[in-house]
Amino acid sequence: MVEFPCVIPRILTLLVALSFHAGLHAAQIRLRILETTDVHMNLLNYDYYQDKTTDEYGLAKTISLIKAARAESPNSLLFDNGDLLQGNPLGDYVARIKPLAEGERHPAYKVLNQLNVDAANIGNHEFNYGLPFLRRALAGANFPYVSANVMIDDPGTPRDKAQHAFTPYVILDRTFVDEAGRPHALKVGVIGFVPPQIMQWDKGHLDGRVFANDIQETARRLVPKMRAEGAQVVVAIPHSGFERGETPRFAENSVARLAEIPGIDAILFGHSHGEFPGAFFAPYPKVDLARGTINGVPSVMPGRWGDHLGVIDLLLDDASGAWTMMDSRAEIRPIRDKASRKALVDADPMVAAAIGAEHAGTLAYVRAEVAQTSAPITSYFAQVADDPSVQVVSAAQLAYARRTLQGTEYEGLPLLSAAAPFKAGGRQGWSYYTDIPAGPIAVRNVADLYIYPNTVKAVQVSGAQVREWLEMSAGQFRRIDPAGAPEQDLVNDAFPTYNFDTIDGVRYQIDVTQPARYDRSGKLAAPGAHRIVNLEYQGKAIDEAQRFIVVTNNYRATGGGNFPGLDGKNVVVDAPDENREALVDYFRQVKRFDPAADGNWRILPVPGVKLRFLSGIGGATHLERYPTIRLVKDHGDGSGLYELTP
Repeated sequence: MVEFPCVIPRILTLLVALSFHAGLHAAQIRLRILETTDVHMNLLNYDYYQDKTTDEYGLAKTISLIKAARAESPNSLLFDNGDLLQGNPLGDYVARIKPLAEGERHPAYKVLNQLNVDAANIGNHEFNYGLPFLRRALAGANFPYVSANVMIDDPGTPRDKAQHAFTPYVILDRTFVDEAGRPHALKVGVIGFVPPQIMQWDKGHLDGRVFANDIQETARRLVPKMRAEGAQVVVAIPHSGFERGETPRFAENSVARLAEIPGIDAILFGHSHGEFPGAFFAPYPKVDLARGTINGVPSVMPGRWGDHLGVIDLLLDDASGAWTMMDSRAEIRPIRDKASRKALVDADPMVAAAIGAEHAGTLAYVRAEVAQTSAPITSYFAQVADDPSVQVVSAAQLAYARRTLQGTEYEGLPLLSAAAPFKAGGRQGWSYYTDIPAGPIAVRNVADLYIYPNTVKAVQVSGAQVREWLEMSAGQFRRIDPAGAPEQDLVNDAFPTYNFDTIDGVRYQIDVTQPARYDRSGKLAAPGAHRIVNLEYQGKAIDEAQRFIVVTNNYRATGGGNFPGLDGKNVVVDAPDENREALVDYFRQVKRFDPAADGNWRILPVPGVKLRFLSGIGGATHLERYPTIRLVKDHGDGSGLYELTP
């Protein structure tokens, strides 16, 4: 036997030395990740509907926060999470009025390019103006765009073999400095997602061209691939919200499940215009608001329109031989103090300088007069009472449809119109209402009444389907207990106002003591419940077998909002014109508009119960036109507590 008496001690000494040497060279990097989302073309802090500057929103304000956040950290990355190109008259001006020419740079990228954005995700509203416009606009970005779950719809290619319509992910090569000031190369993977519902919401633009895969399935397939390709940190940017409960396949809001997928280090989300971390999400499972995590993953959702900046700080350590996240913190930084209503930052002048020409063109466009109104048109009470701000949209849609249906097989069928309030406060703020004074009606006022670039559609439905349509809309209200508290909240704030359709051409009442017949996903939740009562057409109970034409928009006609019986298969008018164009034409025809509602629907009173709701305090000055509504209390924060009176 051969003995080696000195070998083992020498090996131990060498291992200790190597360990000590590795410890000397272990590094820690503090990496800051910044997010903007849902800017909706509010590049300037300017309210085109009120034609004045604002301290409540605007990317010009957020830029001041971005600069301050960058100054605090030597290592930072900036990402935008989409819904950037649509949302206000400036967006419409660039897409519709003075369309972006091939090779011309979109004003959004005149701004974002100067911010040195590292990468961006595509939101659902990016598709509103069609794929050619989207691709033309994106060509002006000096940074990569990602979208992993939108695929090319090639009839000759199986769907599981389809090519990505956009770059699914990127791996950014960046150099960061550690705590000792030493540089380190790091590979940061960035992957983006969009709600699969784009195929409903923009069916006319996308059908036959692309299709959308499930967000979770796409992430589970691609995140390991990104890691295998060398990504040391993975940032997921879903244009998707965060909801409690079950997340089904093809869910619109998938953040909860994304946070459970191994390999994702940070989540930058949006779409639902919420604020995370924030008190609203305190009851949600697997949430740590103090650290800003979902299932341990640092996450942010910085509101909308640039009113907040999302900030995630990661502490990375390579002592193990690979960069590992040791700690994290996430927060959102506001541009305005909500309590005092005071601005916290100034607007950065770069934006006004960059897009001055487009801003001036938009102002000229929105200030053009189209008619006169004899009284104010407001939307403060459109959720609880028949309202002129909604009825005028229905009137314009009816006028458009009558012309379009002339000489067709549908001309003789009863014609109805569905419309919903778009600007109704809530998460958008207590100033987010239509408030058009008496006098001239300009294009900006029309865009105030109808904020989306929807196109006119009409569907053929039965009387029974009209009833179910209204039942789905009536889900906006909470169930009122006649034997319960003497004051009860009427409106369910979680119900999107744009899904509260009222239908003109029929008369009906809403019994809020009944449970909602449908849940928000369109599933029949209470088969025996009927909130819609006394539904009549031309003074008689509606014939449920009668055929009707209902004029609406492309969103609703193709399944948006999950309304029963609406999936795009019963469309009989597939017009290319926008609902806003129909509204402009209507105003030009009437020239002088006398705002009044015909009272074709109302909420039934509940004896012994005061039905209360919140709205902007600005509505208090219009109460003389609403005899069934009274102000209970001015909260002093821009909101008021109101009550329906019998």
